Amino acid sequence: MKRLLLSAALAASSLAPLACDLEKTGNQLAADHVMVGTLLSTPQVDVSASALAGYDAGTFGADGGDVISLPAQTAAVVFFGTRTGENSQPSGVAGASVTLQPEGGQATTLTEDGAGSYSRTSVGDEGLQYQSGATYQFIASRSGTRYVGQVDNSPPKETVAAFHPPEGFLRIDANAALAFDRAAVPEGQDRTLGFVTVVPLSADGSQGDPTYTNVPKAPLQFLQLVGLPGPYREARVTIPGTAFPQANKTYLVIFQAVRLGGAESDNLFLGSALLAGTAEVGVVRTR
Repeated sequence: MKRLLLSAALAASSLAPLACDLEKTGNQLAADHVMVGTLLSTPQVDVSASALAGYDAGTFGADGGDVISLPAQTAAVVFFGTRTGENSQPSGVAGASVTLQPEGGQATTLTEDGAGSYSRTSVGDEGLQYQSGATYQFIASRSGTRYVGQVDNSPPKETVAAFHPPEGFLRIDANAALAFDRAAVPEGQDRTLGFVTVVPLSADGSQGDPTYTNVPKAPLQFLQLVGLPGPYREARVTIPGTAFPQANKTYLVIFQAVRLGGAESDNLFLGSALLAGTAEVGVVRTR
């Protein structure tokens, strides 16, 4: 684990410009404060009521009467903590003031949830809206000191062609794997990271608990992601059949294309992981 976190820090440093401030990089390598943050946005999703009810005929009504709309949502989550060793789970820092701010835009204050976690969603703050192309700063302030992480050039929604069949939703067998190809990357650009979450939908459009996700959960997993992002950049994505366990059920497949950022201030650990991105959503109906 020690080697893994060290490789994460070195990978982050390799992303810095050649003319980087070596003193700053050295300070970041030695810093004992760490930040993990995500800004993730999901667009409004229009789901066929026929698909939810399991009808074979009809998808989206011409007058919109056969559509259930799931509202758009943006969520920001930050873990702010300290590390006592290269191979240790970071400990959360309580009592900080944590904000998220797009460059030149309005800051959003996150609510403290305990154990070093802070969060906010657009459900409680309509001003929290995702902006593609923006530079986002994640800022934690405590005892007069600011710790800043940053994501540059937040990505636009990545269209997944397989999510848009003529019928309006995909049909697969229960317990069958689902694979799709990501959009081609423009020459000279790196592919963004891709995260997948699958959630079941009830007949009224209510979402259940996820049946599958490859999103890291613990702060240490996010820190490891900095050093080993490769699996999240594959051109072809395969979701295991266990994500679709029930027959005659409707599922949402949420694919988040995110850009990876890191520490900006020199008092924040170089391997800190900050992510910002927005989602493409597919609807799956099992047989």
